[in-house]
Amino acid sequence: MSSEEFRPPPTYFADLAAEVDIPENGTLSRVLYKDARLRLVVFGFDTGQELTDHTTRHAAVIHGVSGRLEVDLDGEQVEVRPGSWVHMPPNLPHAVKATEPSVMVLALLIS
Repeated sequence: MSSEEFRPPPTYFADLAAEVDIPENGTLSRVLYKDARLRLVVFGFDTGQELTDHTTRHAAVIHGVSGRLEVDLDGEQVEVRPGSWVHMPPNLPHAVKATEPSVMVLALLIS
């Protein structure tokens, strides 16, 4: 690597669930990391809270951290729980609803 090339330092999170508080009767999101190719966002949902049907022009990945979420992938229902992983291609209609207090991480893959 030449001295002119920039290499950002590594980023580490020991406990993703600790990066967001789950608000009572609400949803909270926080950007954990952002560069030209990736945006990583952690979400905390209280029971019954949701992100209504929407799309994004970027491919995205949902990773379940805690709790349980119902995710609608253009009409296909999947349950996201700790350890679950969902890839969504660009422009896929999707929605997320928490069935219990939950934390998820969303990675937007910027092209």
